[in-house]
Amino acid sequence: MTNLAVNTTLLKTVPLFSLFSDHELANLFPAIQLRSYARHSLMVRARDKTDALYIILSGKAKVVIDDGDGREVTLGTIGPSEFFGEMSLIDEKPRSASVQALEPCEVLCISKSSFMACLADNSEAAMLVLRNVIGRLREADHKIASLALMDVHGRVARLLMELAKDVSGVWVVDTGSEEIARMVGASREMVSRVLKDMREHGLIRRDKRKIIVLDRASMDQHGAIR
Repeated sequence: MTNLAVNTTLLKTVPLFSLFSDHELANLFPAIQLRSYARHSLMVRARDKTDALYIILSGKAKVVIDDGDGREVTLGTIGPSEFFGEMSLIDEKPRSASVQALEPCEVLCISKSSFMACLADNSEAAMLVLRNVIGRLREADHKIASLALMDVHGRVARLLMELAKDVSGVWVVDTGSEEIARMVGASREMVSRVLKDMREHGLIRRDKRKIIVLDRASMDQHGAIR
C-alpha cells in the first residue's frame, strides 16, 4: 500500500498535469488511481487492450518486447514524471510493448475516456502528449539505424553515452550488462566482451555494479553512425 494521496499539489509536480487548471484536475480526480508496483512486476502487457494512461511518480521501469519464447529486447527506460500508454490511447489498438518495474514504482493510472475528454479541452496538454509520441518514434528510428548500420561495439558505446549521467563530474551508467545486451540487441556474452575491451582501452572502468565513462570523446567516436 502507498502513503501518497492524490491531490492537486501532487499532480502539479508532473509536467503534464501542470498544464491543467485546478478545475480540470478536480474533474480528473474520480478517474485517477494511485498504484504501487514491486520490483520486476509487470505494469502492462503487450497485446493487452488499452484502458488507461500511466504516469510514473517514483521509481524506474523498462519498456520491452518479446518473441514469446523467452527472448526480449528492451526498447528503453522511463522514470519519474514520464508517462506511457499514450500511443494506444491515440490509435485505439492493443499495447505494442510491455512495461516492467526495474525498482519499486508509484504510478498514477488515469482512465482512457476521462483523460481523452480532458485533452479535447486542453490543446497544450494534447501537444505535449503528441510530442511524447513523436519523441518515441524518433527513438525507434535511432535504434533501427543503430541496429542496421553499427556493430555491437558501436551500439554499446552509443548506449553508454545515452545512459551516462553526470554525478559530481563523473559520468556514471547504472545499468547492468544483461540489460545493456537487451537494449542493443546482442547476447550478454558479446556485450561482456565489448565492455572488457573498453576497459582494457581505458574508455570505461567498473565501480561495483556501475560503469564509469572515462573517455567520452572516444566513446562518441565509436558510437557515431558513419
